[in-house]
Amino acid sequence: MNLLFISLGCDKNLVDTEKMLGLLGHEGYSFVDDETVADVIVVNTCCFIGDAKEESINTILEMSRMKEEGQCKALIVTGCLAQRYKEEITTEIPEVDAVLGTTSYEEVAKAVKAALGGEKTHVFESIDAPVGPATERLVTTGGHYAFLKIAEGCDKRCTYCIIPYLRGKYRSVPMEQLVKETEELAAKGVKELILVAQETTLYGKDLYGEKKLPELLKKLAAVDGIHWIRLQYCYPEEITDELIETIKTEEKVCHYLDIPIQHASDAVLRRMGRRTNNAQIRELIAKLRREIPDIALRTTFISGFPGETEEDHEILMEFVDEMEFDRLGVFAYSPEEDTPAFSFENQVPDEVKEDRRAEIMELQQEIAFEKSENMTGRVLEVMIEGKVADENAYVGRTYMDSPNVDGLIFVNTGYNLMSGDFVRVRVTGALDYDLIGEVEDEFTE
Repeated sequence: MNLLFISLGCDKNLVDTEKMLGLLGHEGYSFVDDETVADVIVVNTCCFIGDAKEESINTILEMSRMKEEGQCKALIVTGCLAQRYKEEITTEIPEVDAVLGTTSYEEVAKAVKAALGGEKTHVFESIDAPVGPATERLVTTGGHYAFLKIAEGCDKRCTYCIIPYLRGKYRSVPMEQLVKETEELAAKGVKELILVAQETTLYGKDLYGEKKLPELLKKLAAVDGIHWIRLQYCYPEEITDELIETIKTEEKVCHYLDIPIQHASDAVLRRMGRRTNNAQIRELIAKLRREIPDIALRTTFISGFPGETEEDHEILMEFVDEMEFDRLGVFAYSPEEDTPAFSFENQVPDEVKEDRRAEIMELQQEIAFEKSENMTGRVLEVMIEGKVADENAYVGRTYMDSPNVDGLIFVNTGYNLMSGDFVRVRVTGALDYDLIGEVEDEFTE
């Protein structure tokens, strides 16, 4: 029985997908990447912002046509869009045989079996349900890196964000379960572990009464085979001195932090329901760079939040110019029904949102290109990701680059390298966001 799995949205969603693939593989399904030959199609959806919602809906509709025209016998929809619009999916897209909520992905094998038997199923546990037991994953990222989801849900309740309404309150995964999962990933050849959650920095507060991310990092770093550990989604107000010290001293933890800041105007930050202000964020960034001089900082901002004035935008532009982030992304504000900001007054026109977004990105591009050029001459450890066709060159990433969102380094060498190898590379030039380099000596692993 051939099964096609389509995973949309964030890397946290991808972890759920990999767990569902593991469950389905255990049931004997064969996986294909061609919808025309699939007997079963599962779509794991996203609806974080408008574009993601549109992509999810269009994908479901396209796959429903496959059920009408192809050999598909069962169509299953899971994930955030399924949680948010279960009734609409059920009534308006009759080709869908099963709809599973965000805490019900472990039921996917049962749902597929029921659908093949002609039975419609809809499984929705409480969004605050405890984190499920460890399940075997089918890693889809190429084998040398993997995401580790250390918590589910969020308690922050930022006024623009739909996630708490779909994923529930913050629930940490027990530490022993994460260590076991890491050991299993390492045994499969994973060398880089990327820690993700709606917020990683609060890890353990609900289970152990205090934040335990530094302790978790040390336990994961003790797992043989893991070479890099990367931290994403670290809220600025939760970054402690203990965490900074762990990043600084634990050899396997990359000097890289992804800190979603969202804005720099105190007025906008208050309306967003954020817990920090401009001065506190500046102080944190100064401390991080003082304690860890080579740290790479990634952040994201929202342009055009309701009530954002031209003055607010200029404050953000000045902040971006002065902070000189290594990596930066900007989203135009997406009004999501059921969130407080959806009904805020002074909604910013779409054209203005996009113009402001483009202006920030243009400024960041100048900063990023200059930073790339200044890397020339540095020797960096690089993880090889693949070979450039018909050339004695490979594509890799440095500690400053998270997969799929950051830059690459093109490595010239006469060595025969494999994906997942680590090499020392001297940077010889830059191509916009990417670097060029040459192998300095034989690879370290």
